[in-house]
Amino acid sequence: MSLTVKKLQVTYNPINEKNTFTNGDVVCGQVTVEVAKDCQLDSLYIKFKGKAEVLWTERHGKTTSVYHSKDKYFSVRQYFIRDKNAKDDKSCVLTNQHSDSYSNVLAPGIHIYPFSFQFPLQNIPSSFKGADGKIVYLLEAKLSRSMRLSKTESTTIDFVAKPDLSPVSGLMTPQHEFKDKKMKLFTSGKVAMDVKLEKSGFFQGEGLKVLLFVKNDSSREIKPKYCIYRKHSFFARGKRRIHTKDLIKEVGAPNPPSTSENVTQILTIPHDVEPSILNCSIIKVEHRLRVYLDVKYDSDPEIKFDIVILPSCQVPDVATAPPAAPGFGYEPFGNPNPQVWGFAAPQAPPAAPQPSDFPPSYGTYAVYPPLNDFSKN
Repeated sequence: MSLTVKKLQVTYNPINEKNTFTNGDVVCGQVTVEVAKDCQLDSLYIKFKGKAEVLWTERHGKTTSVYHSKDKYFSVRQYFIRDKNAKDDKSCVLTNQHSDSYSNVLAPGIHIYPFSFQFPLQNIPSSFKGADGKIVYLLEAKLSRSMRLSKTESTTIDFVAKPDLSPVSGLMTPQHEFKDKKMKLFTSGKVAMDVKLEKSGFFQGEGLKVLLFVKNDSSREIKPKYCIYRKHSFFARGKRRIHTKDLIKEVGAPNPPSTSENVTQILTIPHDVEPSILNCSIIKVEHRLRVYLDVKYDSDPEIKFDIVILPSCQVPDVATAPPAAPGFGYEPFGNPNPQVWGFAAPQAPPAAPQPSDFPPSYGTYAVYPPLNDFSKN
């Protein structure tokens, strides 16, 4: 097959400098097939899909246990050439109005097949890659010939979920905790701290303001310390695998014995920190703020806050994409019960590609199947 089919390639057009896509964005691209001589195809299609997957192993004595789980979000195909003997597949809808014009016999040379898909407006998680799991969105082309091995090529797409700070999500709700501790061993007295946060959700690059009141009625100097850390959780077969990492550590000015002080500390969220992922059933990316008092020769009193890191708002707006069918709007961040979604095929091609990018026959949008109906994919 390699002597006849010289190349099968999938490419797509970036829509911004970061080469990221968000909810509602349209992915336009092309499948390129190069053949050295006359070649007859049984089928040729491009698949657009999104999925999460976790995998790890654990050793228990002489036994190795494998923990594996998958979660599929969507899978839809656009056929350029379809096998006439193939059965109908409910997970795909032929919407390319020029699909019937493609010949299944290719002459020597390069053949280009344009496609376009739209990311759902519904709440799906951002792309992710961790130690024991990943969330990927990809385009996969498959070329099949009679009595030959099929040829497959794919490329991944970086998807960043559109942030939502609506009151429904509770991310604008202030947080407040109090903690006191009686000193023991080599320190006498008592220390207390009162910590407030203005909200729970923060964008990449935003300053997180910590309002801290410290009362030091002990015999020693104490130092307030701050730490933002990340936790990756992977779930499979009733088990959870956890990895944590400190992202930011800062130390405040010391508080002498028998003093009280109000402190405001600003912690800047890094621009490149990965956003929180709370809407995936098998992978969680969570963030916490830990505020504690460093006390010599004694355990440190601490307070922890759950915080949510949202992607910066410098991503394309959903309004730039063709409108979706009524009733399929974007759901609040972290909705545990997303509704079944789909998209109607628009009546005209998207405005993003220029005439020079594609031949006049480039395709329209594929209609998505119901969630969890991917037994054949």
